[in-house]
Amino acid sequence: MGSMDTKPWYRLKEDELIHKRITEFKLEIQGTPVESYITQLYSELEAQGLSFKPPCFLADEWFCPVGVPAIGIPFYLAHSRLKKIENNYMLEVEGGTKTEFMKLIRHEAGHAYSYAYNLYKKWKWRRLFGSASQEYLDTYRPRPYSKSFVLHLDNWYAQSHPDEDFAETFAVWLTPKMKWKTKYRGWKALEKLEYVDELMNSIKGKDLKRKPEENLVSHSGLNIKLKTYYKRKTKEYEQDSPDFFDKDLKRLFTDLLEEKSNLKASHYLKKYRRKITPSVSFWTKEKKYIIQQLMDNLIARTDQLNLYIRKDMADIDINITSYITTLVTTYLFTGKFKRSK
Repeated sequence: MGSMDTKPWYRLKEDELIHKRITEFKLEIQGTPVESYITQLYSELEAQGLSFKPPCFLADEWFCPVGVPAIGIPFYLAHSRLKKIENNYMLEVEGGTKTEFMKLIRHEAGHAYSYAYNLYKKWKWRRLFGSASQEYLDTYRPRPYSKSFVLHLDNWYAQSHPDEDFAETFAVWLTPKMKWKTKYRGWKALEKLEYVDELMNSIKGKDLKRKPEENLVSHSGLNIKLKTYYKRKTKEYEQDSPDFFDKDLKRLFTDLLEEKSNLKASHYLKKYRRKITPSVSFWTKEKKYIIQQLMDNLIARTDQLNLYIRKDMADIDINITSYITTLVTTYLFTGKFKRSK
C-alpha cells in the first residue's frame, strides 16, 4: 500500500503536494461543477440545433489541440484544493467562476466546430476572418474601438488571430439571451455573426469531417509534477525586465533629505501591493501575476535607489496606481513595459 492509499493527496501539505505528478491525483470531470458546466454547453448547442458535442478532457490549459475537435480544460478546476493552489501561484483562477468558465468553453467550442467540419477551409470563412494558417504572434496590437470584431474575452482577443476571431464570434453567437443582432447593429462584426449563423444552419445533421481522437489524454500535458507545471507557467508569463527609468521613479519619489518623509517607497509599495494589483488588473484586464512581477521590480529598484515618499505628495495611492496602470497599458499594446517619451 502506497502513501496515496493511506493518506489522500488533498490532505498533504502544499510543499509535499507540489512534488506529486498531476496524473497521480487521478482527477475526473465526473461529479464536479465542471461536469454541469459542460452539460450546459451541450444544452446550448442542442438549442441551436447542433448535434456535435465536443468531448472535454482535463489538461494543463484551456485549448483545443490543433486539428482535434475536443476541448482541454485546466485540471485545477476539477478540485477546490487545486484551485486554491492555482490562486496562490498565479493570483487568479482562469475559469474559476461559472460565468468565466462558460465564456471560455464557448470560445473553445468554436475552435472544436471549426476543426470538426473544416470550416476554416471555406473561402468565405477566409474572406471574413483571414487565413487560419497565419502565424500566431507573441503579442498583438489591438484596436479597442474597432467595430470589425466582437467583444467576448478580455483584451480584444478576437483581434489576435483569424482562428480566435472565429472562435470569439462563435461564442457570442452561442451565448444564450445574447441579442447579437441588436448589440452589433451597425458593426462590421455583424457580417461575421450572420455568417456564423448561416454556417451553423448549413451543418445541421451533417457528418463530421474530422472526428475526435479516442486517446485525448495524450494531449493533456499532465504527466509532470505540479512543481514543474508552475515553474513552466510562471516562466511563460515572465517578461523582460521593464525599463524602470530612474527619472520616472525620482519624479514619483525622492532621495533628497529635505523632501523625503519617513516612509521608504519600497515599504509603501510592499504594504499597498495587495490593494494596487487587483485595481490595476480590473482596469487593464491584465493578469495579476504579470502586474505582481512589475510591482516586485518596482520595489527592488526603489530600494536600490533608496527612495522615499515625498512629504508634500498628495493622493499617493492615485499617483502610484496611475503610473503602474500606464506601464501595464503600454505593455498590452507593445508587449513591453516602457515609459512614455
